[in-house]
Amino acid sequence: MQIEGQEMEQALIRRILRGESNLYAQLVDRYARMVHTLVARVIDCPEEAEEVTQDVFLKAFRQLGGFSGRSSFQTWIYRIACNTALSHARRTRRRNTLSGVDERRLALLPDEEAERLETWAAHERQLEALTRAIARLEAEERALVTLFYYEECPVSECAAITGLTEGNVKVRLHRIRKKLYLLVKDETDGTEATDGTNERNTTE
Repeated sequence: MQIEGQEMEQALIRRILRGESNLYAQLVDRYARMVHTLVARVIDCPEEAEEVTQDVFLKAFRQLGGFSGRSSFQTWIYRIACNTALSHARRTRRRNTLSGVDERRLALLPDEEAERLETWAAHERQLEALTRAIARLEAEERALVTLFYYEECPVSECAAITGLTEGNVKVRLHRIRKKLYLLVKDETDGTEATDGTNERNTTE
């Protein structure tokens, strides 16, 4: 059976709940890449990301009876994936101690400067630095970047998945852009973004 559209997807789920559990493999096939991409960006260990991805689909199968259909199945399983991956990340907490950016620099950075991130994808050196900068974000920030930029989820879906308001999603994405800009700029300039002590003294 080919899954096409939300209505057919919900019909498939009803059949699974009536006992045709083998059909669940079709949902796994459809969402495996998206779920694994999200989990792998939140968890920086490939082996653990694989295990957590399997855990997500197991949880989703066990909780399938609670899927109401008010949101798409994609939003529903993304919510499970996001919560499971973030819970795992908080437990393991292999946080890069260099991931922070001085709050004063974030506050002083003009908004238009951060928008230059959009042009960096065309420059290999800056794109590589941007990839490394994303890896240095907090787990919650990496999840939001993955959903909005990589999976192209609209703000409304990002809000439904993360439990944030749409306004809060917009604010956090704006802050993340500024943070990434500073991390990339400091790497490409050969400076450090972690605190004010390593900033170049422009008064000398």
